[in-house]
Amino acid sequence: MLVTQEGQVTIPPNVRIALGIKPAETEVEFVEDENGRWYLAKAPVRDKSRFRKAHQVGLMRMTVKEIMALTR
Repeated sequence: MLVTQEGQVTIPPNVRIALGIKPAETEVEFVEDENGRWYLAKAPVRDKSRFRKAHQVGLMRMTVKEIMALTR
């Protein structure tokens, strides 16, 4: 596999499918084992954005009637 001048390589389609790597969605990492061999691995899934996390925090806990009572 040829490495470009920018240090890039193309991951073959069969490897992407086997690892579940999707373009623009999946992060990968290089992992070294105790024998000094390097492996490509799918990185653990992180929260996609801080806004998705904020959405979970901002769930409504009051009813509409309770909110209306506070505004009166």
